[in-house]
Amino acid sequence: MTKKKATIILNALGAPDAELSIVIVDDEKMANLNRIYLGRSGPTNVIAFRMQEGPFSHINPNLLGDVVISVDTAIREAQDAQIPVEFRIDQLLIHGILHLFGFDHEKSPEEAETMSNKEEELLKLLWHSGFTN
Repeated sequence: MTKKKATIILNALGAPDAELSIVIVDDEKMANLNRIYLGRSGPTNVIAFRMQEGPFSHINPNLLGDVVISVDTAIREAQDAQIPVEFRIDQLLIHGILHLFGFDHEKSPEEAETMSNKEEELLKLLWHSGFTN
């Protein structure tokens, strides 16, 4: 099901031939990735590893990168927000994919708003496609 959702998202973003990996991990693994690659302590909900930047990005221009989601954190966040876990994972999948496309919510309030608006647009698209509650 996640593959179909990712395909819908990639098509909506104008990249039907794009490739990405989706990895679901627990909080322990996420905390390790967060520390090693971002220098931050503890787990986070999603990390995106872009392959479209750096010295080897030209090798496979369709390869966007990896989206890593912590299922433990997603479950806690879903419970806190009183929403289904699947819905929270959909939100995190969209968020991670947008990071692969260069969206960033940490640079400025304007960019955060742009990213948030795009997330909402893509969630609605999934709803209308019959994949989200």
